[in-house]
Amino acid sequence: MEMNKIEVKTKTMGTVSVDMDKVIKFPVGLFGFENYHDFALIEAEYRPFIWMQSLNDRNLAFLLIDPFTVTDGYEIDVDDKTLLEIGVDSPADVVVYSIVTVPADGGPVTANLQGPVVINRRNNNAMQAILSDSKWTTKHNIVEALRSSSKR
Repeated sequence: MEMNKIEVKTKTMGTVSVDMDKVIKFPVGLFGFENYHDFALIEAEYRPFIWMQSLNDRNLAFLLIDPFTVTDGYEIDVDDKTLLEIGVDSPADVVVYSIVTVPADGGPVTANLQGPVVINRRNNNAMQAILSDSKWTTKHNIVEALRSSSKR
């Protein structure tokens, strides 16, 4: 195994080799998953999705999407104190994802725009922000947005 890679055990893809620069750390965890801090970003089979796989539990993975691809005018307003917790000095350092829910019952596929995952691309520290703007929902239907963006 190369020095700059890590072997990650996943539930659906078996063991995959991931570049170390794709490993992110949540100093305070995710809401509801506070005990899980280390994750790897792994390309999903279908674009534009990406997996955020726990390094500590192969059964814990979140499907992510770039929220700017599924909604017009999306913006996040996170206070500077919160961003400093993960070492963000500049907006250019920030990468934003939304957690996607794919219901087992075949219901609408949704993205959580209210609680985006914010990653500092300089140090790979991450956090889940909770936005105060009620304009954004935790269950934004993304199927129609993906259909219309593929027609552009």
